Amino acid sequence: MTGGGGLVEGEAERRVRRRDGRRPDELRPVMVEAGAAPYAEGSCLIAFGSTRVLCTASVQESVPAWREASGHGWVTAEYGMLPRATHTRRSRERDGAGGRTQEIQRLIGRSLRAGTDLARLGPRTVVIDADVLQADGGTRTAAVTGGWIALALAAQGLVQRGVIAESPVLEPVAAISVGVIDELPVLDLDYSEDSRARMDMNVVATATGGLVEVQGTAEGLPVPRGAFDEMLELALDGIGALVKVQREFVGTS
Repeated sequence: MTGGGGLVEGEAERRVRRRDGRRPDELRPVMVEAGAAPYAEGSCLIAFGSTRVLCTASVQESVPAWREASGHGWVTAEYGMLPRATHTRRSRERDGAGGRTQEIQRLIGRSLRAGTDLARLGPRTVVIDADVLQADGGTRTAAVTGGWIALALAAQGLVQRGVIAESPVLEPVAAISVGVIDELPVLDLDYSEDSRARMDMNVVATATGGLVEVQGTAEGLPVPRGAFDEMLELALDGIGALVKVQREFVGTS
């Protein structure tokens, strides 16, 4: 399934050339295979174009020690990239997660907690594992989007088994990248675009448009405020398209 919008047209559209022929406001093809890891309480394999991430949700009947007195649950995440997810082999992180890995897994956890009622979850932990099988830009945004699907499926299972009375998942949370290339905002960057963008930004938001996180950096010259606002609107449109995909796979309206 693809998403986009029609925000860019005419002369501006002709100024940018994307390797795969997409419009500036068009997502890469988004594909989801639910139940990709059948032993997990919830799982999916999600693809943003050539980027493929396996997302699983594991339910543990305990919480971290510092969380026990609250009676509330916890959602956390671990992220990893397989050695040949990229063009050259990467060594496994055998001595613990590196700085970039820690940053991404904290982002995934924060993002998914933003759409979850931890009181409803009760004294249990849901661990989201996001394992990158193939990387072509946008691995963290795919991990957040697919991680939410895995979390929602696990929550449905808890309700169906009578473990909890109602789902703690309040609304979808999704993420997408956006950048400025040839002075024009473009949506959902692949690796080649990310490496040449004047500015790139990752945006996490809820289905109702609430912003969870915005991570953006200019490379070289600063980007005007108007361009930033346009990028943000483009990202929110892309997230709206991703939410439709999420809802399709978890059966929510």
